[in-house]
Amino acid sequence: LFLDISGKIFFNGGQKGLLGLAFDPNYNNNGRFYVYYNDKHRSNVTVARYKRSSANPLVADPGSGKTLLSEPKPYSGGIHNGGCMQFGSDGYLYIGFGDGTPKGDPFNIAQNGSWLYGKMLRIDVNEDNAPYYKIPADNPFVNNPNIKDEIWALGLRNPWRFSFDRKTGDLWIGDVGQKYFEEIDYVKPNQSAGRNYGWRCYEGNAPYSTAQSCNDSSQFT
Repeated sequence: LFLDISGKIFFNGGQKGLLGLAFDPNYNNNGRFYVYYNDKHRSNVTVARYKRSSANPLVADPGSGKTLLSEPKPYSGGIHNGGCMQFGSDGYLYIGFGDGTPKGDPFNIAQNGSWLYGKMLRIDVNEDNAPYYKIPADNPFVNNPNIKDEIWALGLRNPWRFSFDRKTGDLWIGDVGQKYFEEIDYVKPNQSAGRNYGWRCYEGNAPYSTAQSCNDSSQFT
């Protein structure tokens, strides 16, 4: 058994539980890895860092946990927790957050930059002090007071799996559809920053919402 943190995790048979795991690119030296789960007490989406045991390299130290993110759900009955984390070739940790809502994103969370839900995040985890991460200076919204600095891209419903091509750095995102369309997004490395993938205004390429904020299709990519 490498790590048991079951006492921290909320699972009710739905889309909650332990949802993601990523090893630091420098794991051989620093022993760090990251887990993504729903907190047992509040169901918050939580990203935490743990370390390999100094006494036994085959197991983790359960007492080494440091919480980087703990986000309350925007909707008490919400699902779409995301869960995938990957390190890019730039060494930063990318995190896929679902929109946290049950159906149709009724609060338009994925388009609201004050929420991390419905977004792709990008953070620098080479930080020893709380909050144990930094914002990369070239994140696309660092100068926008209406969008949180951690956000790399908006407009995702539930990007529960994504991956980087190891040779090219291309980004592939599998985003869960609402009813008629599932979505696979493909983006080259120099085109991924600041993109808006369209949810809830669009489900794939098909219009979904007729809200006033969805009338300008030029904002979606």
